[in-house]
Amino acid sequence: MTNKDADAEELESLRAEHRVLDERIDGILADGIYDDVEIQRLKKRKLRIKDQMIQLESALLPDIIA
Repeated sequence: MTNKDADAEELESLRAEHRVLDERIDGILADGIYDDVEIQRLKKRKLRIKDQMIQLESALLPDIIA
């Protein structure tokens, strides 16, 4: 497995985790009774994952010099 293959696998894993967190946050908010601290913690985790996804996407895409 090459480095790009490993990065692509990691990216898919992060995307899946990001979706799960999004669904979890939506579910908690839909209940109407929730802990603001828990929601904030989940959203921060989701943002960290998004940052990691952006870094991996950048590493996978070749630089284009215009």
